[in-house]
Amino acid sequence: MKSKRKQLGNEIEKVVFPLAENVKEMPDGYISFVDELKGFIKKEKLSTILHANQRMILMYWHIGKAILSKQGTEGWGTKVIDRLSADLKDAFPEETGFSTRNLKYMRKFAESWTDFEIVQRTVAQIPWRSNITLLDKIREPELRLWYAQKTIENGFGKDVLVFQIESELHKRQGNAVSNFLDTLPPFESDLAKQSFKDPYIFNFLGNASHIKEMELEQKLIDHIQKFLLELGQGFAFVGRQVHLELGDSDFYLDLLFYHIKLKCYVVIELKTGKLEPGHISQLNMYMNVVNDALCGKDDNKTIGLLLVKEKDKIVAEYSLAGVNNPIGISNWEKDIKKSLPDNLKSSLPSIEEIENEFDKDEEL
Repeated sequence: MKSKRKQLGNEIEKVVFPLAENVKEMPDGYISFVDELKGFIKKEKLSTILHANQRMILMYWHIGKAILSKQGTEGWGTKVIDRLSADLKDAFPEETGFSTRNLKYMRKFAESWTDFEIVQRTVAQIPWRSNITLLDKIREPELRLWYAQKTIENGFGKDVLVFQIESELHKRQGNAVSNFLDTLPPFESDLAKQSFKDPYIFNFLGNASHIKEMELEQKLIDHIQKFLLELGQGFAFVGRQVHLELGDSDFYLDLLFYHIKLKCYVVIELKTGKLEPGHISQLNMYMNVVNDALCGKDDNKTIGLLLVKEKDKIVAEYSLAGVNNPIGISNWEKDIKKSLPDNLKSSLPSIEEIENEFDKDEEL
């Protein structure tokens, strides 16, 4: 047994030692050079994948436009698409995506996006399944384009895109009650306004009907990735229950973030009840301390976000009057359907229902 171990050790030495010697013989900077090349190759491979998707989307648009044209000028019916699907599959057996259903989506795609420049500049940057989601769930061209742009800006996957459409992101974004116009320079106030929503949807909380504030905070941290996704692009998590020492008193702010685009700290306070004017005073004090103790010379003014379960807009506006720190006040909700009009609740398909519908045709 010992002889076998010794023999194995000798074999390992034969392999490892020459490799080590070869590394030693390499010139200075070789390792960093290899790392740079690896990064370049990974970047190019990703670029190749993205360009392949763009070319496919543009091809689908042209196919859809050609079908529309023939049906318009020649009066071809839907049976032609069935035959076209079979012929294209025979001609390109290695290709997927030429099912009857997908060809109909191509036709709808070209019909919905009539401006090729928009398709080329924006829509072609989005995966096909996300494009199908946009076609299925949004009729208004301007609103569809808005969600297409947000998908690119935020890197929404299909499931996240469905969620954002169902929760009416276009109505929530920039809707928080705030004093940004009075407390921030014009560019910063516009960006800050668009960086905050009302309400925030925490559908990952589970049963949160009688949740306490510390439990809410813990659940948000437990689901930090989903929480950051709902907060939006640019937020970076810094800490929770951040200790602030003032004289002989200790205070702990709930959540601290840094916003990369705004270049400022964001203090978030969580309340499970109704907005009270005292909440603003508490948050304002925390922000003053963060400005003095944490902000560097290159950091902009700290922004506060108060998340409450319920608020009166008039009370919120009067509570912010005269406050010099920029603060936004938003509701948080667990169930997205609570924030939607009653006539839409029953008609909303779930993400699972949409996924099951897609899975019926494996070629999509």
